[in-house]
Amino acid sequence: MTPSARLQAAIELLDAIIVAAREQGAAADTLIASYFKARRYAGSGDRRAIRELVYQAIRRAGERPESGRAAMLGLAEDHPELRALFDGSPRGPAPIATHETGASAATVPDWLAPKLTHIDTAALLERAPLDLRVNTLKATRDDVLAALLGAQPTRFAPNGIRLADPIVIEQHPLWRDGKVEVQDEGSQLIALACRARPGEIVIDLCAGAGGKTLALAADMRGEGRLIASDSDRRRLSQLPVRAERAGAANIESRLLDPGREAEALADLIDTADCVLVDAPCSGTGTWRRNPEARWRLTPERLDRLTALQARLFDLAATLVRPGGRLIYAVCSLLDEEGAGQAGRFAAAHPACTAGRPFDEAGSPRGEGVLLSPGADGTDGFFVASFTRPC
Repeated sequence: MTPSARLQAAIELLDAIIVAAREQGAAADTLIASYFKARRYAGSGDRRAIRELVYQAIRRAGERPESGRAAMLGLAEDHPELRALFDGSPRGPAPIATHETGASAATVPDWLAPKLTHIDTAALLERAPLDLRVNTLKATRDDVLAALLGAQPTRFAPNGIRLADPIVIEQHPLWRDGKVEVQDEGSQLIALACRARPGEIVIDLCAGAGGKTLALAADMRGEGRLIASDSDRRRLSQLPVRAERAGAANIESRLLDPGREAEALADLIDTADCVLVDAPCSGTGTWRRNPEARWRLTPERLDRLTALQARLFDLAATLVRPGGRLIYAVCSLLDEEGAGQAGRFAAAHPACTAGRPFDEAGSPRGEGVLLSPGADGTDGFFVASFTRPC
């Protein structure tokens, strides 16, 4: 493909990503994969160059652009060499008209900027590293470090590894043998905050595909009850295969009916030694990995999420036994979803004691701790730990 054809392909992909963001459709990575699957003629160099253009344009535009062309014209303002590629060639983009302007540059949408003054927003758009969690049911960190050239221990998580260069980990024997899982260091710290021990009853209330569930299973050494529940059937259905690969035999999956979660968990009231609520959220802490997510969030969606978070937080409290632990986490840097939720819970449950969820990492924020890419090198998370009185 010519450079102009690559640019036009990036514009077409950006058009699809912008529509999907507006209509809550497929993620950018999914759309890019589908685009290239239908265009086998694009070589590896073409795919790499087009993908790079797409993500450069996405990271540059804090507000959702009107079109892929506007997004790319904006990028051309920072990279003038791209303007020459708007040459009207058969597979290239049309020449730039005198009245055309590009999308404005910004790190975050205007309406969110006042809500994120407490963090380094520029760090939210840097490239995210590839972190692995060593599955201690099958390996040690030293074993894995010896097998991966250039890998380094993560800064805070005792079983974490950060790779110097991205690899297709799913093709590596370590992954196929269940010795490692892909998991950001921040997610690993959330699981560690639960302090799950062998023989306990632990509930992962919003388990999703089970990344943190598997970390909890390793901490429990396969002993005790570990209940992974979620209302998303598709994501939860991925857990059994992952658990088998990891050698985690003590996991029980439980599908929940949205709005009627309490009914499916009634037998667990006042029983759990620990409940983890990794609540659905805006995902502002994961913008390094999904920068187009900035274009999806609206005030209305944030309001719906905070209402859901409060309900799940309160539900989780009913499941904790006297003396048990409740961990609340969101992959968000917004106080409405993090410190505000923990403060509301603390005010409603004054007998519960808040404590620091983990040592060293994170900055105090209200009743919990905030992890951020700029300060900690992790994805962004708010984490709070409460203990129910005996």
